[in-house]
Amino acid sequence: MNCTKPGIRDILLKKIINREIVAGVLGLGYVGLPLAVEIAKAGFRTLGFDVKKEKTDSVNHGHSYIADVDNSDLKVLVERGTLAATTDFSEIRKVDFVVVCVPTPLDERRQPDISHVEEAVKSIARYLHKSMVVVLESTSYPGTTEELVKPILESTGLKCGEDFYLGFSPERINPGGAIYKVKSIPKVTAGLGAAAGEVISAMYESVLENKVFRASSPSVAEMAKMLENSYRSVNIGLINEFAIFCNERGIDIWEVIEAAKTKPFGFTPFYPGPGLGGHCIPVDPCYLNYKASTYGFRFSMIDASMAVNDRMPEYCVGRISEILGRRLGKSVNSSRILVLGIAYKPDIDDCRESPAIRIIGRLRSSGADTVFYDPYIMQFHYHGKVYEGERSLTARLVQSVDMVVITTSHSKVDYEFVRSHAKVVFDTRNATKGLADRSNIELL
Repeated sequence: MNCTKPGIRDILLKKIINREIVAGVLGLGYVGLPLAVEIAKAGFRTLGFDVKKEKTDSVNHGHSYIADVDNSDLKVLVERGTLAATTDFSEIRKVDFVVVCVPTPLDERRQPDISHVEEAVKSIARYLHKSMVVVLESTSYPGTTEELVKPILESTGLKCGEDFYLGFSPERINPGGAIYKVKSIPKVTAGLGAAAGEVISAMYESVLENKVFRASSPSVAEMAKMLENSYRSVNIGLINEFAIFCNERGIDIWEVIEAAKTKPFGFTPFYPGPGLGGHCIPVDPCYLNYKASTYGFRFSMIDASMAVNDRMPEYCVGRISEILGRRLGKSVNSSRILVLGIAYKPDIDDCRESPAIRIIGRLRSSGADTVFYDPYIMQFHYHGKVYEGERSLTARLVQSVDMVVITTSHSKVDYEFVRSHAKVVFDTRNATKGLADRSNIELL
């Protein structure tokens, strides 16, 4: 039943067309800042909100801390007055269209932690006004929009669908990607009610250059996000298990994949690695299984793939130990090891959930003298400690270690240089595939 008050839909659509909407983005991280920049580029006055003053100050000075946002773009938008950032959440009262892009991590028990979403929505509720549109982009379990966000907003006395619009649009970003950027990635949107869905879709269509798929409900859009990343988790788990078995049989898994992907239909290549990293693939399936468990259901395939992926860092440490013993006659606790790459994927500065960090932790707990180098990351925090990386990748550094372990295939790294100075290289990413001399290289 459409109980929208007459005029709200038409007023909002007209404001979108005329670029009169004031947009707000809560959370200026890897998702929020690129989105805020694109909205501002599209001609909408945009306010970014974050609890960290160093982030808002950086934005207001035109300095980007996100690799996918250019300083030049940011500076122009700030100087024009199109984009500004603040820690003052009372400014939400000036906003017509607000998007929530705050983190949704896992807690110590690997259960969903949606406290950031809850606090963000409560901040919106304090300044919620009629004709406002609220969109959740933060990834969460199916039902979050209707079961968590809506009641908080309606506690103000305003009615969803009558006084304000509410919807969900799963974030889709590809950090470090050269082709797929925020503006060019197809978007899924959904609103609670047809009018909300139309307005939310229209807003995103006015900002993005690719198509918008309008789902029938937020729960469909939320589940689509779960499917996207569970699909990847399951397939990565499968190929990791293939890699383990192929190694035992003396078969090159990388060549196996190359052979299989010559099939022009029915096969999509996935690649093994030292484990899963980033905020999405290791986390989203946990959100899905958390929600499924409330209905007495478990995704057995997801559970199995997560178990395989989760033990890959441990498997890699086992391989390191075996290679050191076979090649050099050394044990882990008497070896110096260089871990090459801390970011969870190539050419980015994000090490959230990075398997390289877990590998370093296991190596150090086994007594290894472990150092790391990453051209994008100088330090990381792990279990309350700060780990400092090497400042440059020199011949002296490579020659000083017993083994180099490649955990991220950054394009900035000269792998022939590494190979030529290393005693042994354990390549978990097939980063050395183009090298002619492979005598001191072993693959995952």
